[in-house]
Amino acid sequence: MYIKANRPCNESTPKNRSDDPDKVIALAGNPNVGKSTVFNALTGMKQHTGNWPGKTVVNVQGQHTHNGESFRMVDLPGTYSLLAHSAEEEVARDYICFGDADAVIVVCDATSLERNLNLVLQTLEITGNVVVCVNLMDEAKKKKISIDLPRLSELLGCPVAGCSARSKKGLKELMDQTAMLCRNPRRAQPAPVPYPGPLEEAIALVEPVLLDKLKGRLNSRWAAIRLIEGDAPIITAMERYLGCPLSADAALAPALDRARALIEKGGIPRDRIRDAIVNSIISRAEMIAADTVRFENAGYALNDRRLDRILTSKSTGIPIMVALLAILFWITMTGANYPSELIANGLAWVGDQLTGFFHWLGAPAWVRGILVDGVYKVVSWVVSVMLPPMAIFFPLFTLLEDFGYLPRVAFNLDRYFKKCCACGKQALTMCMGFGCNAAGVVGCRIIDSPRERLIAIITNNFVPCNGRFPTLIAIITMFFGSLALGFMESVVSALMLTGVIVLGVVMTLALSRFLSKTMLKGIPSSFVLELPPYRKPQIGRVIVRSIMDRTLFVLGRAVVVAAPAGLIIWLMANVHVGGISLLAHCTGFLDPFARLFGLDGVILMAFVLGFPANEIVVPIIIMAYMSTGSILELDGLHQLKALLVQNDWTWLTALCTMLFSLMHFPCSTTCLTIRKETQSWKWTAVSFVLPTITGLALCFIVANTVRLLGLV
Repeated sequence: MYIKANRPCNESTPKNRSDDPDKVIALAGNPNVGKSTVFNALTGMKQHTGNWPGKTVVNVQGQHTHNGESFRMVDLPGTYSLLAHSAEEEVARDYICFGDADAVIVVCDATSLERNLNLVLQTLEITGNVVVCVNLMDEAKKKKISIDLPRLSELLGCPVAGCSARSKKGLKELMDQTAMLCRNPRRAQPAPVPYPGPLEEAIALVEPVLLDKLKGRLNSRWAAIRLIEGDAPIITAMERYLGCPLSADAALAPALDRARALIEKGGIPRDRIRDAIVNSIISRAEMIAADTVRFENAGYALNDRRLDRILTSKSTGIPIMVALLAILFWITMTGANYPSELIANGLAWVGDQLTGFFHWLGAPAWVRGILVDGVYKVVSWVVSVMLPPMAIFFPLFTLLEDFGYLPRVAFNLDRYFKKCCACGKQALTMCMGFGCNAAGVVGCRIIDSPRERLIAIITNNFVPCNGRFPTLIAIITMFFGSLALGFMESVVSALMLTGVIVLGVVMTLALSRFLSKTMLKGIPSSFVLELPPYRKPQIGRVIVRSIMDRTLFVLGRAVVVAAPAGLIIWLMANVHVGGISLLAHCTGFLDPFARLFGLDGVILMAFVLGFPANEIVVPIIIMAYMSTGSILELDGLHQLKALLVQNDWTWLTALCTMLFSLMHFPCSTTCLTIRKETQSWKWTAVSFVLPTITGLALCFIVANTVRLLGLV
């Protein structure tokens, strides 16, 4: 992206994309405006992903053909401003500024145009090759909002197209405008944002000096504003792009000093220059919106506000959040039983056929044991246990996301994270961890502060991922839900599971505060949290997206790690030393230590061997208790409970196993993800040790308190 040659400022380097005949179109926009929907509608399946140079931010590109012309569409990360702070915002800013795109499509939300115009005006300051896509026109129509698109185009000085990307309406007109702009870049003539008098005078001092140095490669007015403001990251990026030190230039430095002195003399302190710039942009956006947007129904957002008064209230927000979580778990637990049994029976039949096949081949018993009793049975257990609850939980969770509820969760939890000196965005990454902790760790990229990002990464494991849900659900159903009868059994189980999740959230907050007061001291940063309008979820698309992008992705990764784990487990169970298997030796060695924490050697060893995938903890426990050399599948939870009780399980053992399942080391996939995100084995080790010590300490306190009180 950048030109790194060290050359004088007055040496111009033209674009060089001779090997890329496509027109390059960047898609920018605020989060939640449907930018990715526009991108997906234009590119279809012709997409590929990667990482931006030097960044961990995902790079998504795709191809689109319009009237015989080929366009390469680049989906930039969502951003509210080009005055960047986070890695995502830096990527969007740098690509628009220095990526040499032929045009930039800025996607706006028709129902919230004024807020979106902030980014439009900032983009127009950088390049005139801008097309404004006013998306969600159908939503605006429902809310009786009308937008004068020709007048908007006149005020902005660039083409404007209205569309509804979900139904693909208006996309042809959008690409017509874009193609025309690419052929005739001078067609757009954006009007500059008017700044206060002293700032305009300062720009007039600096801009003429810059004109000769930039040679048209950057907008001279925009570059002058950034240099006067003294935005170090942008100036560094500009200098890297141009290949020369602008701020230290012999002719430019005196002009900048005079300009800043002029601004201070005009009553704007140097540390308030950015405020003056931002206020001017906001005022311009307000003026344009007032002139182009009409609200036929003044109470168009009344229902949203009414809902928000309930869902984000200090008194009702948290209880409703917990209740929704309980309902989510109840539906998942109730609905997953039958498909899980069907899948397990089907895979067991396949296992029998594989066994018969190896007998027919005359293969050695150890070959059949490794491949069928080891690898296949572990993988089949993981699939049958993970797939049904994921196929229910992920779509339900995605429906809440599509409805617009998850930002309200972050809003409700923000004040608690702030008290812990952490970032409110951590609530969103914590929600991602429910599906997969590795995904939650990757999601921490949305947090700007490196300190707060580390806190979120280290504590993400305190919410149980989908791999731990089966263990928690099975134990709760057997030892606690069974205390009730009939319909109430599933209700009690769902409430118990919700209580465990709430405990995980409380521990996340507690450990976040501990880290912020010890290893990662600091004050919480501020951030923009948008509460998008509530929207009717697209149920069909949500189901497909959650199944394809989340369920099958997580399941595939679990299968990859479960297969070698099955091999290791089978070897440990079948290799004997002194007449006792290696697995029995290990469990016997760990047993005295484990009983201090309300567990036993088998349980602790199962968690150790479950490091590759949490889903295989229960099968290892079954195999060890039954002293078999292969994973066995019992007919139901009643038989499993009987087996556990025969091996001295009590309600206390079940409780401590649940607590340790909630709080123990991350799985191997999450550990590798933490290493990749932090680029540090030190923080990976902290992420491994902290939850483990916390879980063992809590189990020790609970187990020994119950024993002292004689409750078991």
